[in-house]
Amino acid sequence: MRLNRAAYLAAEIVTPLAVVLIVLWFTNAQPSFFLPPLQDVVAAFIGNWLFALVPEHLVPSLARLFTGYIAAIVIGVGAGVLIGKVPEIRRQATPVVEFLRAIPPPALLPFTLIAFGTGDAAKVILIALVCVWPILLNTVDGITGVESTLRETGESYRIGRWDTLLHVDLRAASPQIFAGMRASLPLAIIIMVISEMVGATNGIGFFIVQAQRTFAIPDMWSGIILLGILGYLLNLVFTLVERGALAWYHGSRADVR
Repeated sequence: MRLNRAAYLAAEIVTPLAVVLIVLWFTNAQPSFFLPPLQDVVAAFIGNWLFALVPEHLVPSLARLFTGYIAAIVIGVGAGVLIGKVPEIRRQATPVVEFLRAIPPPALLPFTLIAFGTGDAAKVILIALVCVWPILLNTVDGITGVESTLRETGESYRIGRWDTLLHVDLRAASPQIFAGMRASLPLAIIIMVISEMVGATNGIGFFIVQAQRTFAIPDMWSGIILLGILGYLLNLVFTLVERGALAWYHGSRADVR
């Protein structure tokens, strides 16, 4: 077991390092205006994001990202529990939900611009609209998949409806809810960038577009690299939170194995 963990850790270190070395060699061996040497991109990254442009572009992007993502979690879990618990509402809501979730996310951008303008509110609403569906659908599946014996056991012990919802339904459905939240996180990053590329005055997406328009290619690539690092770190933090919240679930699966 320890040998496997050591090999996995080594692969996590060696693989990214190998990719960096390949990119470094390629960008220097095949010079191109659109693929500048990696050292120039790194220099631009250090100059821009450590930490000159953090207050101007990174902080607003993160504020929009987290606000929209948290709103999607609250709406998705709340509506998912309601739809999952009440069969009548589920029958009525399913066609509407299936139709709305099939709309490509970028197609909602013109609507939000017209309806809510070009401010932060429009970007937050767009992130929430796109991210809510995986969370909602996974919550519905999780609630409807709760074993009836769990609810019957709660009823036999005269557990109230609120406690049943919190300690039986949501607890049993939490692995699927977290799966929906994980699926929505990269969507939140994508929509954040797309929304900032149109009608914005700050943010990472705005910075990348402005760098592209002014042919500041190293700056453009530095913004793209920042998005990759941001996505990796957010996924890492989410994984740690998920492991803590679902420790009982992962422990039970390990016992079964």
